[in-house]
Amino acid sequence: MPGEGHDSHGLPEEWKYLPFLALPDGAHNYQEDTVFFHLPPRCGDRTTVYGVSCYRQIEAKALKVRQADITRETVQKSVCVLSQLPLYGLLQAKLQLITHAYFEEKDFSQISILKELYDHMNSSLGGTSLEGSQVYLGLSPRDLVLHFRHKVLILFKLILLEKKVLFYISPVNRLVGALMTVLSLFPGMIEHGLTDCSQYRPRKSISEDAVLQEITPRLDDSVSAAATNLGVGKGGRKMAGNHSLGGQNTNVPFSQSEKICNGARFSNSTVQHLKVPSRTSPESSESEWETLDPSILEESNLKEGVCENAASEQAENLPSECRSPETLPITVQPQANSGHAVLVPGLVSGLEEDQYGMPLAIFTKGYLCLPYMALQQHHLLSDVTVRGFVAGATNILFRQQKHLSDAIVEIEDAHVQIHDPELRKILNPTTADLRFADYLVKHVTENRDDVFLDGTGWEGGDEWIRAQFSAYLHALLAAVLQPDNEKTLSDFGTPFVVAWKNTHNYRVWNSNKHPALAEVNSSHPFQGQYSVSDVKLRLSHSVQNSERGKKIGNVMVSTSRNVVQTGKAVGQSVGGAFTSAKSAMSSWFSTFTQSTQSLGD
Repeated sequence: MPGEGHDSHGLPEEWKYLPFLALPDGAHNYQEDTVFFHLPPRCGDRTTVYGVSCYRQIEAKALKVRQADITRETVQKSVCVLSQLPLYGLLQAKLQLITHAYFEEKDFSQISILKELYDHMNSSLGGTSLEGSQVYLGLSPRDLVLHFRHKVLILFKLILLEKKVLFYISPVNRLVGALMTVLSLFPGMIEHGLTDCSQYRPRKSISEDAVLQEITPRLDDSVSAAATNLGVGKGGRKMAGNHSLGGQNTNVPFSQSEKICNGARFSNSTVQHLKVPSRTSPESSESEWETLDPSILEESNLKEGVCENAASEQAENLPSECRSPETLPITVQPQANSGHAVLVPGLVSGLEEDQYGMPLAIFTKGYLCLPYMALQQHHLLSDVTVRGFVAGATNILFRQQKHLSDAIVEIEDAHVQIHDPELRKILNPTTADLRFADYLVKHVTENRDDVFLDGTGWEGGDEWIRAQFSAYLHALLAAVLQPDNEKTLSDFGTPFVVAWKNTHNYRVWNSNKHPALAEVNSSHPFQGQYSVSDVKLRLSHSVQNSERGKKIGNVMVSTSRNVVQTGKAVGQSVGGAFTSAKSAMSSWFSTFTQSTQSLGD
């Protein structure tokens, strides 16, 4: 905090959930874990704050210096980095090493290593360009396709439709890894598409106090979330049931003018229970997000302050020289392929866009991306200012409240649960889509047994998979621009295209002109005549994804298992009978021979 030292417990109001994000729910169940999370911009700032937190725990008796506030048998802390650059995997790699070294000191008062980390990151990453493989470090589409197989395309389309998608698994590192990997399939999304993805208002303490008067506090951290005199920082701890959690946070804004933010403390006790919301977000509320006239965007921002507007208009974020006084659409000129994309500020989206209009303005205007959601943020799921979200959770209470989301992605079982039958029909893959997904799966699964070459080649590798999704999306955009395109769009799914054209990201993209798409083939990459192999694909997909198909598959597996076991049993019985008969015959024959010999004598 400006004007305060590194040992300050002050925390900006916008970042009041930071301690709960840095120390995830149920952290005591794991020896170590990693969290990616997003914080809203501070008052006056314009972009998302990207957080990476590394958590570890150690037995208190192993400490060389045991401070007075360590009263539990186990000490749990997180080292947290807040960055202006979305370098999740790169920050994680550096942070894990530092966190390990910090714990090896066995004296949490020795924070010089954190200061060195802060200085090192600002000096080495301050001028980092958001291009190249370092942005995708630790995000593996190959592993995603191996796990979800054909369902990866369904996840891709779900986010294109800006639906409310909840990812669920524990521990957190598997959760955030899968979620961010899905986003990395969208061209330019990680690099430039998340700058407006966390524009939300934290719940005011007044309303929290009102909730306190209505409920009875409980300490079961699986049902409620409690924060009592929360101090996250040097020697700080978070009381949750009988567990002591603590954290060490380092703010890395890549600016030497700001101090290290070592933690936070809440003086008032808050206990928040999950309750079914009295009202959900009205369907008509989406219409107010769809206005694309830049003059209207500017007028709306004059009426509401930036800090009070949960979905601040990105058109206001542009420098004055980038704004056009006219309402004509911006034209993005095609650029030569020199190896580096030429980016220009989008007039409506406010994002840095390439010649094709990528990244799409999905995570803007109140559509949130929260790789990890703390239980204290649960109210955001029913907030009327939030039109949608892609969020991750480890607490089962999120998964149980299905009415707050359109789809739940259970990562452990690679299961995508879509609640609305109409949405399931919209997302039902076409024959061309199934060919595309099967093409990905086959290239990823072949030659996997080679330890030395696995994942290192171009075809079937991470970059290759991203290139396939980029080509798919470019083809879809090019097809939409063509006249008399009903037959072409049917390969992408006519109901899907109709639904997508009603989304905010499509309207923003369509408000601009992108001549570079004229050079893109405007047909599905896997269009073609129907064949017998397509029937097999459709049957396989139906068996894998429908409830009835799963039941039939389970019955077939159990039946085949029983047949095998029965065959073994029958084989053993028959084999045993032959063996007994053979030994009996041998015994009889030897007896008969001996009797004959004695008679002869």
